[in-house]
Amino acid sequence: MVKIRKEKIKIRRIDYLPARQVTFSKRRRGIFKKAEELSILCESEVAVIIFSQTGKLFDFSSSRYRYYCTTSHRLLNSFVIFLA
Repeated sequence: MVKIRKEKIKIRRIDYLPARQVTFSKRRRGIFKKAEELSILCESEVAVIIFSQTGKLFDFSSSRYRYYCTTSHRLLNSFVIFLA
């Protein structure tokens, strides 16, 4: 049986905008899934905050800190508007 190895990709900016947006969406979901798995497997508290290229905020938090994440979401949105 022959093992097929995946070829490593070079990490660089994706020039084609629709492909970049799709990649961002897929990888964002992947990061949130890994964060959730980490919180469950290790009984740890996890919070992830991601800003898109357009400045939109996406967040994940384990159950204990969900209130803080939604509060910080409002505060960060205010902060981003203030900076713009």
